[in-house]
Amino acid sequence: MPQLKTSDKAPAFTLLDQNGDKFSLSSLKGSKVLLYFYPKALTPGCTTQSCCVRDAASELKDNNIVPIGISPDGPDLQKKFDDTHTLAFTLLCDTDNAVAKAYGVWQEKSNYGKTYMGIVRSSFLIDEKGKIIDAWYKVKPEETVPNALNAL
Repeated sequence: MPQLKTSDKAPAFTLLDQNGDKFSLSSLKGSKVLLYFYPKALTPGCTTQSCCVRDAASELKDNNIVPIGISPDGPDLQKKFDDTHTLAFTLLCDTDNAVAKAYGVWQEKSNYGKTYMGIVRSSFLIDEKGKIIDAWYKVKPEETVPNALNAL
């Protein structure tokens, strides 16, 4: 899948959240969205990334930015992740990787000489009308929030 870039329309989606409720990106029209993809809940890098987002909640809110995390995990693991780290924002379940593919974050990866398909940690800042302000592929966990705030 091609990677998204500035001024592209953010692909629409509806996914289950950590509570098993349906959530649509379109419900956030009128707000900026920090959408970030992570490979697996409760792993070290993903925990660092999500806790950095959690810790920046007031700064994000001051800038009218709603954070949303997405991984291939199901609602039960996402809920455990939220509860364990008191994240208090929406975590979405892209169990078939359809949204990851639409955003160009489902890519070939390699580890110890083995290649496989997986989530490339990435984040997107989306404007109030659903357009990409900026996109960061292969982002470091602790850079997700600073990248978004610097893009404003």
